[in-house]
Amino acid sequence: MAVPRHVAIIMDGNGRWAKKRMLPRIAGHRKGIEAARNVTRAAGDLGIEVLTLYAFSTENWRRPAEEVSDLMGLLRHFIQTDIEELAQNGVRLRIIGNYKALAPDLVALIDDAIERTAQNSRTTLVIALNYGSQAELVSVMRDVAQRARDGKLDPAAIDEAMIDNLLDTHGLPPPDLLIRTSGEQRLSNFMLWQLAYAELLFVDTLWPDFGAQSLADAVADYGARERRFGGL
Repeated sequence: MAVPRHVAIIMDGNGRWAKKRMLPRIAGHRKGIEAARNVTRAAGDLGIEVLTLYAFSTENWRRPAEEVSDLMGLLRHFIQTDIEELAQNGVRLRIIGNYKALAPDLVALIDDAIERTAQNSRTTLVIALNYGSQAELVSVMRDVAQRARDGKLDPAAIDEAMIDNLLDTHGLPPPDLLIRTSGEQRLSNFMLWQLAYAELLFVDTLWPDFGAQSLADAVADYGARERRFGGL
């Protein structure tokens, strides 16, 4: 069975999971962290090289300040408690998005975690933090335009490979499979360039209930598809 090299997941449904149980939203986010932990372990067992999790978007700042604070606290806790396991299990941590704009202590924790796992090669865990694909592409276009204006780039030399190398995901294979949980069927400003030829899978499962078997089922669904990339 074909296994996707790169799986990207839009983790959706934490709030609805909590609401169904008459719990505060933070309870759903805590359970969502547990799901992320289990799925990361399962990805390595399945032979997935890269797992990208959409954790916090540029649009999530619009949420109530208390919820944003809770999410950042959970992120701190995850990094502090899980970094040792990630390191021991051969997981390399990578961040996409403008995480440097987060609180200085959180940035320091993230930088340390990235450095500690930099030599690992079993699985790469990519966390999208303060990430928005449109902002990413605008940044790339500004970079390209400035180089051309300075006479350092011939516009005729601009191609897909150049854009790939300027994206936050440079050096990573493009996602083969995108999974979105909770029944929603949209990309929500996530990896718009990188997902050009990804297989899309939308599942009704709320993210806190998505586990190792759910990921295995998604991989099996992917393995049954025929990918043509525009050919016959």
